[in-house]
Amino acid sequence: MAADEFVGRRQAVAAGLAQRKLDALLVAFSPNLRYLTGFTGSNGNLLLLPDRAILFTDPRYTIQAGQETTCRVKIAKGPLVIDIIAAIKKLQIRRIGYEPSRMTCDMFESLQARLPMKASLAPVSGWIEQMRTIKSSQELERIRRSVETNSRAFEQTVARVHAGMKEQDLAAELEYSMRQLGAEKPSFETIVAGGARGALPHAQPTAAPLTAGSLVVVDMGAFQDGYASDMPRMLFLGSPGAKVKRTYRAVLEAQLAAIDAVRAGVSTAHVDRQARRVLKGYGLDKAFVHSTGHGLGLEIHEPPRIGKLDKGNLAAGMAITIEPGVYLEGFGGIRIEDTVEVTESGCRILTPTSKDLRTI
Repeated sequence: MAADEFVGRRQAVAAGLAQRKLDALLVAFSPNLRYLTGFTGSNGNLLLLPDRAILFTDPRYTIQAGQETTCRVKIAKGPLVIDIIAAIKKLQIRRIGYEPSRMTCDMFESLQARLPMKASLAPVSGWIEQMRTIKSSQELERIRRSVETNSRAFEQTVARVHAGMKEQDLAAELEYSMRQLGAEKPSFETIVAGGARGALPHAQPTAAPLTAGSLVVVDMGAFQDGYASDMPRMLFLGSPGAKVKRTYRAVLEAQLAAIDAVRAGVSTAHVDRQARRVLKGYGLDKAFVHSTGHGLGLEIHEPPRIGKLDKGNLAAGMAITIEPGVYLEGFGGIRIEDTVEVTESGCRILTPTSKDLRTI
């Protein structure tokens, strides 16, 4: 990511401080910290003022912080909070915004106990996360590369799937393939669930063997250059029967209907309703137990959420998933997902993998 993009983001936050009646914003949440600075270390805080930005970290990251960010870097020899409080006192900062859902209680209490008499902490929720919903062209390119790496790993691995293969062995091979292709890690714990276990939307792989005549849910994602991908695809070991084909067709039609509804200005709830409308026509709406999709980027799940109770609207530049699913106890589950870029007139599908039911 170009350094000037991080500078522009920090300037946008700095320009919004006065409107929120803040003298500074303290950012502790790692994805937000990376978004504003490029810093990828595990221990850091950013103190952002109208005229400067200071990154606090520890000696392990002296070289790394200097390489990754253009902020002033302060290396703390003890707890970061000590140096943050020293800066607050020196710069005579009065009202400091903080991320209430992102900061640990310990950090909050340590700050609160040490603040100068006239200084105070003010909760600021969702500001940076909202900025992150609209991706730059560079971010969209990183998401696209992550999606393509994930899809290639799936194609390479699925060719080796066979009856008797353990769920956890297939998951391990998928993760090994994505790393070989350039991913730094999975974006979530890879899901492989055969047969009736597919009815568990977040099933963990087990030592159970894949059996002939059964559905297999494969849900996988990669982090590459810090950006996430997410893709479930369905396998069937053998020749699927009428119920499997009908259920699969229902989920695919629901997914396509939701994708067709995506465009800038449309409510997220409207997109969700299109998927549920199709599944209701098949009598399967009650078997759809989660939202239709979510944003992704520096996190695997980030705003916006594409659900029936959500109030937001889509905007051009958002990267979202569309992933309706059906889960039937004793039968299994079917989930189909693509990552799409929202445009003014519709969307651009980033996931290249075929959505056909893959027979093994």
